[in-house]
Amino acid sequence: MSLQFGPDYVRAIAPYQSGKPISEVAREFGLDVARIVKLASNENPLGMPESARLAMLDAMADGARYPDANGFDLKAAISAKYAVPQEWITLGNGSNDILELAAHALLAPGQAAMYAQYSFVVYALATQAVGATAIVVPAQDFGHDLAAMSAAMTANTRLVFIANPNNPTGTFLSAAALEAFLASVPPEVVVVLDEAYNEYLAPEHQYDSIAWVRKYPNLLVSRTLSKAYGLAGLRVGFGIAQPVLTDILNRIRQPFNVNSLAQAAAVAALNDSAYLAETARLNRVGYEQFTQAFDALGLHYVPSFGNFVLVKVGEDEAAGARVNLALLKRGVIVRPVGNYGLPQWLRVSIGLPAENAVFLDALTQVLA
Repeated sequence: MSLQFGPDYVRAIAPYQSGKPISEVAREFGLDVARIVKLASNENPLGMPESARLAMLDAMADGARYPDANGFDLKAAISAKYAVPQEWITLGNGSNDILELAAHALLAPGQAAMYAQYSFVVYALATQAVGATAIVVPAQDFGHDLAAMSAAMTANTRLVFIANPNNPTGTFLSAAALEAFLASVPPEVVVVLDEAYNEYLAPEHQYDSIAWVRKYPNLLVSRTLSKAYGLAGLRVGFGIAQPVLTDILNRIRQPFNVNSLAQAAAVAALNDSAYLAETARLNRVGYEQFTQAFDALGLHYVPSFGNFVLVKVGEDEAAGARVNLALLKRGVIVRPVGNYGLPQWLRVSIGLPAENAVFLDALTQVLA
């Protein structure tokens, strides 16, 4: 008998597969790094804000010191931006950390977490890592079926993950639908509202989830600075909830989970309204560029409210993998989503206009 460690439910986990790095694709296919376009990981194509870069350089002077474990300055910036007390804030090593903290703090074997089909794979991984049961509710038009989620709740349900906009499909739930769902959830069940792509919503779709946090003690809103704020490489996220939730999260949070450089850059980025406005503008332009081309090519895509588009590239089960490989050979990195049960589709991040054009030209060649 071979030696094994850890419980069965941990050994059964399929490790998270990130988007391929540019350097890996260059090595694998013998390509020039400078000519590779990466549209796989929903990163901000503008790069890091200059304000954040300068703040990070200043913070490097204290690089020999441990970070502020409580993140006072960053919590102060979040507190001012969202008008909540600092005691309502939990800092994370990316919002992924907040999702993991919620699962570890609130779930145990014999209990259940609920999420929708075609939702962020980390919900499943975090649930499985603590030996809890997953309740996966079938999608409705590639998004959340909130009525079905309410009906599927059991006495063992302790956690519900909802992403809005949703990744990888880009679907959106209205404020009215979300609040009606929150009102129906039993008080002992915590809802994690994952708003990683909230900043990409058009003004008419914006809503005040922080007002719901004040109303519902069982609501945790999760945000990230990896997407619209351009800090994916620094890993900064945060959760906002009433102290009854933040207290339990901070009991298991690693004390230095957000490093000094990340904290300094995040404070600057949160206050850089010009960068955020340009990010939203560029995303709107890129979305039109994508969808007009997909329409011209006769491709089916899911209308997206994030900074990516889910597009169907064939009818057979191997279509996504086949087209993805052909694009990689042409120096274009996108995200196959067969692991989400969508083998005919690709998720493509919106880049700079020139990057989008390279992808669309390569896709046209591949499909031809």
